[in-house]
Amino acid sequence: MAEVSCDNSYNVRQPTSDTAGFTTPLTVAASFKEGKTYRRRTSMRPSLDADEFLNLLHGSDPVKVELNRLENELRDKDRELSEAQAEIKSLRLSERLREKAVEELTDEWSRVDEKLKLTESLLESKNLEIKKINEEKKASMTAQFAAEATLRRVHAAQKDDDMPPIEAILAPLEAELKLARQEIAKLQDDNKALDRLTKSKEAALLDAERTVQSALAKASMVDDLQNKNQDLMKQIEICQEENKILDRMHRQKVAEVEKLTQTVRELEEAVLAGGAAANAVRDYQRKVQEMNEERKTLDRELARAKVTANRVATVVANEWKDASDKVMPVKQWLEERKFLQGELQQLRDKLAISERTAKSEAQLKEKYHLRLKVLEETLKSTSTGARTTPDGRSSSNGPSRRRSLGGADNISKLTSNGILPKRSPSFQLRSSGASTVLKHAKGTSKSFDGGSRSLDRSKKLLNGTGPNFNSSKSCDGTKDNETESNLWKANQDEKLNDSQMTRTEDTVPGVLYDLLQKEVIALRKAGHEKDQSLNDKDDAIEVRSISDWYHDYLHSLRFSAKLDSILWFRC
Repeated sequence: MAEVSCDNSYNVRQPTSDTAGFTTPLTVAASFKEGKTYRRRTSMRPSLDADEFLNLLHGSDPVKVELNRLENELRDKDRELSEAQAEIKSLRLSERLREKAVEELTDEWSRVDEKLKLTESLLESKNLEIKKINEEKKASMTAQFAAEATLRRVHAAQKDDDMPPIEAILAPLEAELKLARQEIAKLQDDNKALDRLTKSKEAALLDAERTVQSALAKASMVDDLQNKNQDLMKQIEICQEENKILDRMHRQKVAEVEKLTQTVRELEEAVLAGGAAANAVRDYQRKVQEMNEERKTLDRELARAKVTANRVATVVANEWKDASDKVMPVKQWLEERKFLQGELQQLRDKLAISERTAKSEAQLKEKYHLRLKVLEETLKSTSTGARTTPDGRSSSNGPSRRRSLGGADNISKLTSNGILPKRSPSFQLRSSGASTVLKHAKGTSKSFDGGSRSLDRSKKLLNGTGPNFNSSKSCDGTKDNETESNLWKANQDEKLNDSQMTRTEDTVPGVLYDLLQKEVIALRKAGHEKDQSLNDKDDAIEVRSISDWYHDYLHSLRFSAKLDSILWFRC
């Protein structure tokens, strides 16, 4: 009989002559009893964290590190697959051996059952013979009793004289008694032989019962083994499904690694092209500094022109005053107003150009800032593959700018009616300061190696600019004013051309478009809040300008009334 152990080792032992046809019980190894706890130990390799990945970036290539990690995982999975296949083969072999053992047990059990049936039939026949012998014994005893009775009657009858002699009567009876005794002795010998046969048959029956019980135990063990085999087959199917899933994940990882290698190549090309971009950023920063200096000089000259205009107006008014508190003539006042309106129109044109350049630079700054954010996120979170659906790019804050420009148009309308606004220099300074902030923010996002330096320079420039002007200084001349304004316009046109060229040359890769959406939404919110604050400030400025215009309008009405009265008196 085969002894089967399920710890991947099989021992087959043939029945010997000592067992006399009886099978040994099926033994199960302890490793099979603990088969539920025996599982394939998968080698779990801890994934690289974001900090370790960033630390590895300084010394080695992240793509190579990821490829090495994936190759190690692939080797581990191949090793696990080979172990699972070996386990499957061993389980199949053990199943075949179990089937052979079950077949042998069924054959032996059928043979034992046939022997049992034969012994039962022999036992029934022997029982019938024993019953017949007992009946014959009873008949012989009755015959013996009858013979004794006849002997007693014969002894009683011997007293009579007429009866024959006793010897003649006893001789045949004694012969019959001898024959009966011989038959009784034979029957006793037969009874002893039958008793021995019954004892041997009972022993054989006991042995047969033991073999049947052992066969039933083996059959139950075979059922348990079949159940465990089914459980193991289910586990094998689960392991095969896991292996398929791992293969699919491995293919996805390989595809992601290929995509990452492509993005890394594109980023390397972008970094190589970043040198030229950094040089262009330095040129733009130098131009911005020059434009800031020009703006400062223009603001100072504007303040001086306003102060000198006020002084000239007061001097002329004082010169033309009479005893009746007369003022300057109307023609001279109209000429000076036209001159000042022309200067204000030039300043408005410059302000519109600067706002346009600020808008274009803000768009460039948003693009480069988004690109830098995407680069940081891709370097930090390479393992994460979650992607959001694109909602659309963030639009530039045009309506708020138009509203602020609308405020400037309102101011121009007020000045065309003959009133000079008082808060226009601070408004121009605020818009120009915002444009410088956007320019320097663009420079910081555009440069990869010198971004922090340009940010410090922009902070210094912002700290240096401000609406602190000395109103006590006099104006140098209107001609210098015009030449500097022309130079400033030329610089603004060059700046617009450069920004348009960079806008046409600047393109965001399509692979990074999905990753830009989160940052775009955050920038939209920040831009919306800034636009709200600018709109509130523009509304406050418009309210103040309207109030100033109202006071100036009342003053002009009074002045016109006085002038009409003076002309009427002169006439």
